[in-house]
Formats: sequence, structure tokens, C-alpha cells
Amino acid sequence: MDKVVVLLLSGIIMFTHVGAQQLLSPSECRIDSVAIHTNDGAHISAIVVREKGRYPPLPTALTFTIYADGKSLTRAKMAAAHGYVGIVAFSRGKGWSPDSIAPYEHEVQDVNSVIDWIIQQPWSNGKVGMYGGSYDGFSQWAATKKLHPALKTIVPYVAAIPGIGLPMENNIFLNANYGWAFYTTNNRTLDNNVYNDPIRWRTMQQQWFHSGVAYRKIDSIDGVSNPWLQRWLRHPDYDAYWQSMVPYGQEFANISIPVLTIEGYYDDGQISGLRYLQEHYKYNPHAQHYLVIGPYDHFGAQRGGTPQLRGYTVDSTALINTSQLTFEWLDYILQNGKKPALLKDKINFEVMGANEWRHVSSIEKMNNDTLTFYLCGKPSQGAYTLSAKHPTDTSYLLQSIDLADRNTWLNDYYPNPIIRDSLDTTNGLFFLSEPLEKAIDMNGCFTGELLACINKRDMDIGVVLYELMADGRYFNLSYFLGRASYAKDMTQRHLLQPGKLETIPFSRTRMVSKRLEKGSRLLVVLNINKNPFAQINYGTGKDVSDETIHDAGGPLQIKWYSGSYIKVPVWR
Repeated sequence: MDKVVVLLLSGIIMFTHVGAQQLLSPSECRIDSVAIHTNDGAHISAIVVREKGRYPPLPTALTFTIYADGKSLTRAKMAAAHGYVGIVAFSRGKGWSPDSIAPYEHEVQDVNSVIDWIIQQPWSNGKVGMYGGSYDGFSQWAATKKLHPALKTIVPYVAAIPGIGLPMENNIFLNANYGWAFYTTNNRTLDNNVYNDPIRWRTMQQQWFHSGVAYRKIDSIDGVSNPWLQRWLRHPDYDAYWQSMVPYGQEFANISIPVLTIEGYYDDGQISGLRYLQEHYKYNPHAQHYLVIGPYDHFGAQRGGTPQLRGYTVDSTALINTSQLTFEWLDYILQNGKKPALLKDKINFEVMGANEWRHVSSIEKMNNDTLTFYLCGKPSQGAYTLSAKHPTDTSYLLQSIDLADRNTWLNDYYPNPIIRDSLDTTNGLFFLSEPLEKAIDMNGCFTGELLACINKRDMDIGVVLYELMADGRYFNLSYFLGRASYAKDMTQRHLLQPGKLETIPFSRTRMVSKRLEKGSRLLVVLNINKNPFAQINYGTGKDVSDETIHDAGGPLQIKWYSGSYIKVPVWR
């Protein structure tokens, strides 16, 4: 699990794919650095690039980012080379803005202030499209919370949702992006020296884990105060603080512009990027929202994939050019161009192992059947049984976890490598299905419901879904990580009652599409999350950030009942 730290510390990146794109030479473009005033008196720094000789008013391709560095000019020049006024605007406090830096908190207002400024310029034709990845994807959605009439489309890839994908996932605070606040707020550009120090962050996490001190004091282990983490820790619910940053609930119904979302099966923040799409369609069934998703991670989705992904050889057809697709889409919406060829329907996904793209009108149409498997205590091939038949008894498996023990880490869920030769069968409860009688495609997000009775008031759960291939290797398909007390409502904590049978549903898992071969088996690993990479929930019912190893008490005793199940969406 050490690899989790290295991979995820990279956190959130900007759109970086330039590839073979032709950029304008200095003599071919005009570059302006401007300061844009917001309604509340703040200043936004922006780079504006226009191609010389293009005098008629043009549409604008805008990126709004917290990542102020040298790549920004390249990106603006690339947009200008495609026939747009290219603008990269920076979050307040970045670039030459004198204001305080405040990640996430002002984008709803500030992005729209930039759009207000754009349409008042003589070179603007009044149409703005936005694009970019991760934080830049978040800023696009922030803009739609109060949709500006001039914003005609957005192209978010691997877009973040503060409070859902980071700094916590399903209400569990993660350490993966711990250094990100320093990276983006230490200066007006980026603090690469601090951020790119994996030894510091790995050491901090391990020392915190072994010390047993409260999560709220993790920055004392590092020796440097982390005020943004402390601010975020005051909001363990997905409350009004987080909800104010992006559209929430019924606000999605007001988003009428076309949207192109680009995501990856192995994007660490996928539950954020897909939630935008799911909520958009939930509240606006007629939304013009398209999805392109394939075997990409957080970085790969922003450039169109790589031939090798964490040990997995990616299908050749999955490799696309995100930059080209972006500008094809902007041309389609803003300049009456042709619709991108890849977008044959609303949902466009690559089937791993089949080397083909499929195109359907909704996420629900990705599959035509659902397999239900029950977690039963009957032994099977050195594991327990993942049964296709509903159990007739009410038996249970007892799992005992010493939360004060620091000799073992629990819940090895992270898919790196994606394919493994072996798994540690002592780390969790393993449930194995019968071999598949024929090849079948898993398309979508697996869900489930756990029936459990515990002796404490809460627990953090991990569920990992593998394909045990016929050759004996394990393919990590998807996983769930979440806090039981938020399973039914992430906006409000509902503690468990010790000794009572509880129903714990889960649904915010990673979407995947893969051809499962004949003879393969499905494997579910059920576990409690206890490792250096996230908060440790000791189950007292107090704010988890305040719990310490002294709150561990006796072992966590869990009775997992045989009525627990998972549902796997498939195409037959």
C-alpha cells in the first residue's frame, strides 16, 4: 500500500496534453496579462492569447485554474491556434492577484466574474466554453451553480467535488492529498519543492499511524501547521460548506447547456466526476450530457490514456487524444462544427479486454442484466462462498479487529498494480464465486448491502471486487471505501447501535467495463479500513478526527450476516 502514497500525492493536475498540437509563434499571437475585478473587490489574474489577423469577434475557450505555472500560457496559445480567444484565469490570490488564496471557496462567483469581463471585450462574440481537468473541472461545475448566459458548454475531465472525492471519500478523510494545500497556497504559483517530497509525506503518515494520536493533530507529526486541513476537518458531513461550492440537488435541473465529461475507470476521484453526471440526469432527465470513459487514471484521462497502466496493457482502441476531442467538441457547440466521431451516443465507454467502444443512451443501458451474489460463510476454494443463491439461514461470520494494533494494515484496496499474481488472504474476508460458464461483460458500478451487527457505534468499511482469472491472476475491477454511519445519508451522521442488526447500503463505487472471461470467478474482499492512508475510526461515536488509539478499547467485533450481497451490472 506504500504505492498509494506516491501515486496519489500527485493529487490534482491541470490539463497538460499538448502532444503534436501546433502552437502559435510569438509573431502570430498577441499575449495580454490582465487583472479582472470581481463584484466583491477581489482580483483575478488571467492570460489572454489571440491570433493576430483574426479580427472578427470570436468565441472564448476558458480554463479557470489554481495551478499557476508555465503551462498556462501554452494552453492559452493552443486554444488560440484552434480559432478561439484562449484564456487561462487563475483562482484569486494566484498569479499577480494580491488576495488571499482560498481553494474551492470563491469559484462560483469568480468564474462568472471572468465570463462577465470576457463578453464585454471587443474581441468576444459573447460565447464562452470551458475545459480542463480535476480542479479545472471543478471550477467549470462551480460556474454552473449560477449559470451565466454566455457559458455555452463545459468539458470537465476527472472533475473534483470538494467534500465527496477529496479531501474525504464517502466521509472518510484521506491522506493522499495532504500536501496539496501547501502546493497550491504556499505562494502565488506552485510550491513544487514541498509537494514533490514523497519521503516527507510517507514518513509523516507512518509516524502518525504508529503514534495513535488524533487525526486532527496529524500536522503536528509533520511539524508544519496545515490550516486548510484543519478548516476542512470541521466539516465531516457533506454539509452546507461543501454544498456551496458546486451544484447541489435541484440546482442541477437548471443546467441546460451541453456537457462533455471525460473520466477513467482508475481515476482516484471518479466518484466525483461521475456524480456530476448522475446528479445532472437525476434532476434534468433531458440533459445534453455526454460521457467518454475508458481505462485511464487521473493523469491519463487528461491526455487520452497510456499503453501501460499500472501493469495492465491497455487496449489499443482505448487510446484517444483528449485535446483533439475537446476542441472538436468546442467547435461542434460554439462554431457549428461536426459532432466528434467518438460520441455516437450519450454514454461512450471502452470495454477492457474486448478492444472496442460501445455507445448507449444512458448509464442504465450499459447493462441488460444484474448478477446478485450473497456473502455466505460456506468454505469455497480456500475462501468463503460468493453465492448466486439467496441463503436460507441467518448465519454470520465473525470478524475481530484490534484497532490499537499497529503491526498490521487492513484493507489493501488500491488498484496498483491492477493485475496481481497473488493476494494476502489473511487481510480481510474473501468470498469466491463459481467459475463463469461463458464470457460476460461487467459494465457499470457494482453496488451492495451489508447486514452487520457490531459492538461499537461505527466502522469504516472496504469492499474490493476482483476478477480471479483462469490463469490464477487477480484483476482489480472496482472498490468501495466508506463510513458506515454515513451510508444512508452523507450529509448527516447516523451512528450504529451496538448489538443491533444494521443494514448498510453502498453505491458510490468505481465504474468499470471489462470482459470477464469464461472460467473466471468473481472475488469480493470485505474488510475494515485501518492503515496509514486515512482516518482510523475507533467506533466511539465521537468525531473521528478527535479519536485516539486510547479510544480503541476492546477489539471491534463484527457479525457479517449471510444476507449481505453485491449486485454486478453485466451485458450478456
